[in-house]
Amino acid sequence: MIKTNRIGQASIHVFFWLFTIASLLPFLLIFMVSISDETSIESNGYSLFPSKISFAAYQFLFFNFSEITKAYGITIFCTITGTVLSLFVTTLMAYPLSRANLPFRRSLAFYIFFTMLFSGGMVPWYMTFVNLLHMKNSMLAMIIPGMLLSAFNILLMRSFFANSIPESVIESATIDGASEIQIFWKIVTPLSLPILATIGLFTTLAYWNDWYNCMLFIDKPALYNIQYLMTKTLTNIQYLIMKSNSSAQAGELLAKMPRETVRMALAIVGIGPLLLAYPFFQKYYISGITSGAVKG
Repeated sequence: MIKTNRIGQASIHVFFWLFTIASLLPFLLIFMVSISDETSIESNGYSLFPSKISFAAYQFLFFNFSEITKAYGITIFCTITGTVLSLFVTTLMAYPLSRANLPFRRSLAFYIFFTMLFSGGMVPWYMTFVNLLHMKNSMLAMIIPGMLLSAFNILLMRSFFANSIPESVIESATIDGASEIQIFWKIVTPLSLPILATIGLFTTLAYWNDWYNCMLFIDKPALYNIQYLMTKTLTNIQYLIMKSNSSAQAGELLAKMPRETVRMALAIVGIGPLLLAYPFFQKYYISGITSGAVKG
């Protein structure tokens, strides 16, 4: 029986190791293609073992290093600021909804859920932030619109508060004379690190990968974030490819420019920092999503 259990555990470990390796292979392939020579890609296709190493794609992307650095700084600032603000507002909204004695609790929850199904439309949304709030060409335009208050995150956090925070703990604190604010900051928040890390990871991913708000609200190149800068670079390359047959000048530029390798380099530059940060959130992410998934 013991031998059978050991064989079963070993089989499970081997399976998950193979699954992990299979999951990492696409990222490894993207990286190896990004450091491959363009001519070898054209001749042999994608390979985990390139015949010739070349960093031309990264040299092309980082040709204007100050622009890349500034775009990274804007992305990091918007990601950190937006994540903190989003967690703050989401937590303050979700905690009262988890309390059974909140007046109109169900009506408020339905109102929040309703926003997941219907929106006011693109034009009113855009005019509100541009004409009413005057966020055009402002970093606030990459923080507030559409991301500051997520109904899904509120409902997920409300379920965690309702199912994972014992009511007896809150009642005990109330008997001891603690106010609602003290209960929230000193008791509920420390016990909610898993769901805070989970929602924080969701929000961080959303802010880091956002290029759409930058495209809509930002006209000044000095305020471009890294994702929109990469998107614009890829669009310019695709434009040159389309014009290479009709324009001799575009064909000459395209001949000197990495095409396939730069696409992969764009992916590495855009997602690299998140891949390094994700392992630190993983254990909280699993715990938070499991607890918050219970229906409340």
